Amino acid sequence: MKILMVCLGNICRSPLAEGIMRHKALAAGLSWEIDSAGTGSWHVGEPPHRLSQKTALHYGVDISSQRGRQFHASDMERFDVIFFMEESNRRDAKALARHTWNDAKAHLLLNEVTPGANEPVPDPYYGTEEDYHHVFRLISNACDAFIARQMNV
Repeated sequence: MKILMVCLGNICRSPLAEGIMRHKALAAGLSWEIDSAGTGSWHVGEPPHRLSQKTALHYGVDISSQRGRQFHASDMERFDVIFFMEESNRRDAKALARHTWNDAKAHLLLNEVTPGANEPVPDPYYGTEEDYHHVFRLISNACDAFIARQMNV
């Protein structure tokens, strides 16, 4: 399976989601390809935010080698599942994808835990270190739910 995690800048939430899903998939013996991207281009080539890296490492997940990239229309064809951190990210990606858009592949990540609630993963960019831990836990729970569902299919 090929999974893409998408947020606005690919510096806080989606790098965490990429690292968490990769870590959990490997622990479950799954050989999935996992990547992340942002709908904006502000942080292309940059490592994840220092607090995203610090928080991930606190939980045993190293995301320091990741680099930001922008979502591309071709991602809709390349990936099996694309998780968005919030609805605005989904809308922005849909505009970027144009004719390649596929609703069946595009999901809000937290719907894995609370189906149909369409809750956003809060953006911790201007927040505190605790905000990053809160986001880590939300994403971790969603990844657990997704992996459990895939293992029971």
